[in-house]
Amino acid sequence: MANTLLKTPLHDIHVAMGARMVEFAGWEMPVQFAGIVEEHNHTRTACSVFDVSHMGRLRITGADAETYLNRICTRNLTGAEVGRSFYSHICREDGGILDDVIVSRFTTHWGIICNASNRDKIVAWLRKHAQGRDLQIVDETTATAMIACQGPKTLDIAKELTGTDLTTLKRYHFTVRDLGPLQIITYRSGYTGEDGLEVVIPAPLVPFLLPKLFGTKERPHPVVKPAGLGARDTLRIEASMPLYGHELGEEVDSLTAGLAWCVDLNKDFIGVEPMRQLNEGGLPRKLVGLELDGRRIARQHSVVYGGGWAVGEVTSGTLSPTLGKSIAMAFVTADSSSDGTALEVEVSGKRVPAKVVKMPFYKRPR
Repeated sequence: MANTLLKTPLHDIHVAMGARMVEFAGWEMPVQFAGIVEEHNHTRTACSVFDVSHMGRLRITGADAETYLNRICTRNLTGAEVGRSFYSHICREDGGILDDVIVSRFTTHWGIICNASNRDKIVAWLRKHAQGRDLQIVDETTATAMIACQGPKTLDIAKELTGTDLTTLKRYHFTVRDLGPLQIITYRSGYTGEDGLEVVIPAPLVPFLLPKLFGTKERPHPVVKPAGLGARDTLRIEASMPLYGHELGEEVDSLTAGLAWCVDLNKDFIGVEPMRQLNEGGLPRKLVGLELDGRRIARQHSVVYGGGWAVGEVTSGTLSPTLGKSIAMAFVTADSSSDGTALEVEVSGKRVPAKVVKMPFYKRPR
């Protein structure tokens, strides 16, 4: 593995626990520990910990921060209360998505969490549009670690380890704990379809705080298990959560991606005009869920057919460990997007029957 790859503060823990490490977006990351299906099922039934330290963590300060972010982001952030987080997109002038981000309102600043593969691009974009404003943009990614604790037993584990009851913390809200000059930020959010927490920890505290959570390979925690990028992907597909480079990209706008709820067309943000026109004229293609016959997996770029004609392309697919079905997300023409529509997907040179189904494929029990 190339020496130039970045390593997260949890790297040595992963290696000690037997992770299979791979390159991902310039980082050396664990793709699996015990196995993707086992890690997937454990997340659905107990509590798994994912290292997401590769994701970008940016701090925005200055008197112009709110008005600036309202111009940059598709979401309306005006008057956001402290302790709230917002899923949003950052778009080009033509409406193409540069990244999907989480924007958070702190007492003295704003935070942005962006995708690892887009961090340099987003930092450059933010700085370009910050010129002439009272703003400071600081990239805190390598100074911190970020872990995602996901699964139905997560909040019980959090109370056991910290003594703090987080059941009253609403989804997409967060708390900040001050440890002298350092802070631990706990968000109630995630990317698996399960309840859970995402925690940002100063990198120097990782050796002191995380061994208690993980345990060791020889003496693992009885409930908490580590999980890698492989299970994270199958979990997010079941929950129909988009991934940049698959459902999202610079050639895709927020409306076509089925995420109009994170767009305020009544405010002026970069890329709003093309989206207003698209909204008025109607969407020529839409993102849909597909259920395929059999157990063959539809991969990204697999062609989707309707009535013998190519009508779209798969963005993500997997054999769902939870549902026991082959599922996929795909962009298809609007006239092929209704629930129940019979289609076909080309898999290894053969056309496999499929039908359009509602998303998400999986919803956690309430």
